[in-house]
Amino acid sequence: MIIPVWDMDGTLIDSTEAVPRAFVQAVAVLGGPPVTPADVVGSYWRGTNEVILTHLVGRPLSPAEQEIYFRQLDDVSVPVYPGILDTLCALHAAGLPLVVFTGASTRAATLLLHAAGITCDLLIGGDQIRAPKPAPDGMLLAADRLGVTPDRLIMVGDSPLDLGSATAAGSRSAAAAWGHMHDPAAPADHTLAAPGDLLPIIGCR
Repeated sequence: MIIPVWDMDGTLIDSTEAVPRAFVQAVAVLGGPPVTPADVVGSYWRGTNEVILTHLVGRPLSPAEQEIYFRQLDDVSVPVYPGILDTLCALHAAGLPLVVFTGASTRAATLLLHAAGITCDLLIGGDQIRAPKPAPDGMLLAADRLGVTPDRLIMVGDSPLDLGSATAAGSRSAAAAWGHMHDPAAPADHTLAAPGDLLPIIGCR
């Protein structure tokens, strides 16, 4: 059976308000220039939250200053997209692990997933790999840790970067059409209108 690898933001959880707000607040505390939520979203491709925050502030940041971002994530409310929990339960019942590969750092992802009530079996954050999406690094690392070949994985994500990462690794891709970064023009092996559409694709009914 094919093992799904899930993107986090815009696929499992709706972080369109919580994450940009946390960055905007952290930049303000650090005395950086005024930034908008759109500025934050436009910087997601840069990599982990540490890289993004440094870019938005416009100067190198100490570890203590980077902590300010994590403080903004305390007690955040992060909704899960409709159909996600039912789909994850079905996958669990089929004996499949919950694997998440996100550009966020492992620590930030852990905080956000905890806030959403999601516990994963394998979490690969952007700080665990050399090159961010759409490079294949995260998918290859997931395959290695699961003890399978990359063609046994299918990346489920809303962003073209997610889909590109799967293609680069030799894995299948499924576009999450419910996500805020979804681009209908981005190449994908499958397009999912809802999370449950994944189940028959991977042979889980």
